[in-house]
Amino acid sequence: MIRFKKASEEDFPEAMKFIRALWDYNTYEDEPTKKVYDKVINDPESFAFFLLDDDEYVGFCHGDYFQTFWMCGLTCYVSSIITRSDRRNQGFGREMMDHATKLAKDRGCKALILDSGMPRKEAHQFYEHYGFEKSCYGFEKAL
Repeated sequence: MIRFKKASEEDFPEAMKFIRALWDYNTYEDEPTKKVYDKVINDPESFAFFLLDDDEYVGFCHGDYFQTFWMCGLTCYVSSIITRSDRRNQGFGREMMDHATKLAKDRGCKALILDSGMPRKEAHQFYEHYGFEKSCYGFEKAL
């Protein structure tokens, strides 16, 4: 049975598995990642949840709410969404995106946005199939 579980402090080991899988080209130390995780799960401007199938963790999603001039209002940025690799193409990504969309609508958001790494071609197909449109290039600068 599919259900959503709000991320909690006790779920950090499961979250860490998804975080490492999503950005597999990066290295993560538990302690600094746990500090960020704790801030996220306690921030009223963020959400983090797991998708469980018969009490098995199959997906993780995290997002933030923020004001934008671009949308002239509240926007939801989905910063992490991942399904376990052995459970992909079974509708779990859609379930999580539907849930994130509901959270954003309930919060009064005008848009749902995300970005995705260039090599993640399958994810891009999923986002486009879900109804997202390519709208910009993403840039970052480490400080």
